[in-house]
Amino acid sequence: MSTNGQLPPKTRLLRAAAGLLAKSGGAAVSTRQITQLAGVTAPTLYHHFGDKEGLFDAVVAAGFDEYVAGERDFAPSGQPLEDIRRMWDQHVQFGLKQPELYLVMFGNIRSESRPAVVADAEALMEEMLNKAAVGGQLAVPPKEAARSILAANVGVTLMLITEKAPERNLELSTMTRDAMIFAVSTEQARQTAPEDSGKSPVVVAAIALNAALQASHSDQLSSSELKLFLEWLHRISTN
Repeated sequence: MSTNGQLPPKTRLLRAAAGLLAKSGGAAVSTRQITQLAGVTAPTLYHHFGDKEGLFDAVVAAGFDEYVAGERDFAPSGQPLEDIRRMWDQHVQFGLKQPELYLVMFGNIRSESRPAVVADAEALMEEMLNKAAVGGQLAVPPKEAARSILAANVGVTLMLITEKAPERNLELSTMTRDAMIFAVSTEQARQTAPEDSGKSPVVVAAIALNAALQASHSDQLSSSELKLFLEWLHRISTN
């Protein structure tokens, strides 16, 4: 097994920065701390990353590349909501396998700051949920569903990371996952009495048509007509 000293300097810098950021609690991390932990000199850091911020950006980028690879590392089943369940589970497993990296990516979010990694993760989930909407399976717009599900996914993962491995209750993740999908999907409408249903069949159809039109680049309508039509559908689907 390779020791830290046998790893390339660039890799050691990435690992040192990720570890220090994860344990910083929001406090500043100095270049000296990073280079000492990595066992390199400051010029080595500047050579590979330009400056400390460039190194931090590289830490997040590397983590997100690995995260995306995991999220896309399965063949679509043809059942979008089932694929969302699998994406949720992979997200949790990614966090538990690499807690320090996960905390850098999702755990250091400050107020009034929305990191690009969060927006990109939402876009991945929205892409899958759009397929569910086209199939009439969503009771809320895909973007709203993606934000809600990802927020819960991140919250559960962060909570599990703080617990000791033997004490982690992964059933809590499964229960939260299924509750969130139930809340945004038409499963709720089918299992609830019509008078109690949060969304009518017309709204579900509007959400599906809205998603389909935005994905199809339709040439049947002019750009102004399409914009107006999508506006109407959005009003119906959010009321």
